[in-house]
Amino acid sequence: MVPAGAFLLFLPIAWTCPPQKADYVMVSCFPNAIIANVPECPYGWEIDQLSLGGVCYTGIHSQGYYRFIISDLTPKNHSYCGTLSEFMPGKDPKYIFFNSIVSNDTLLTVRHQPVNYTFSCVYRAAYLVNHAVFSQRVATVYVNNGSLGTFKSQLSMNVFTNSKFLYAKDAPYVIDTSEIGSEVFIGIEAKGLSNRFKVVINNCWATPTPYSTDNKRWSLIINSCSSDSTVTIFENGKDSRSTFKFHSFRFQRLEKVSTVWLHCEVQVCDGDRLVCQPVSILSQF
Repeated sequence: MVPAGAFLLFLPIAWTCPPQKADYVMVSCFPNAIIANVPECPYGWEIDQLSLGGVCYTGIHSQGYYRFIISDLTPKNHSYCGTLSEFMPGKDPKYIFFNSIVSNDTLLTVRHQPVNYTFSCVYRAAYLVNHAVFSQRVATVYVNNGSLGTFKSQLSMNVFTNSKFLYAKDAPYVIDTSEIGSEVFIGIEAKGLSNRFKVVINNCWATPTPYSTDNKRWSLIINSCSSDSTVTIFENGKDSRSTFKFHSFRFQRLEKVSTVWLHCEVQVCDGDRLVCQPVSILSQF
């Protein structure tokens, strides 16, 4: 008689973390980075089995989540871990950056439901920055840099000491009344963004109030061109900072109003995709 026996085949367990159904991704869109979080162990997948864009296995544990970080929106090779971008022109131009967190099990058999968490961030390309430039009586300068939580948090407008634009003046600064008409040097800069992004000044105008829609206004730059000979544009759309100067002035018949506000419509332009320098500037060279 041949003795009876049993043959048992032990298969390896495919997960070491308790799987959970995770059908959402939390995304934070910062001016120079994007952070995506998915609940840990989604459908049984370990962190080292998930990748950003199918390229980078750089996820980290963070308080019950797997976190993936896009630390450079516009690197020189145009893609950070498979991140893609698209420019949407129009009345309100935008940049859209998108990527995905995907499963990639290299084992012979796959025991989990494949996952693909696609996410995106939308950034406006056009902004309005405001600046209280000088007082009509004592030419006092104030700085007001607002933030909308997108690229605008990286935009700043400053008054500089001279045409070298090396030193910004502390706000406020005072000019004697007799110096009304003196030169005011303005620089608008995007800090913390990729060098691919250029700052383009479209329009600038002054008002006697903080409101850009005030009917009492004096145009300084129109469609990226100087409004008259008192305004000189040094650089526009060439780098992350655009600069110009104008002569200080006062609004007549407004004796009780002391401050002149400067408003500029600027655009953040991807120099690797678009021609950023205005034609009016290029034609001068």
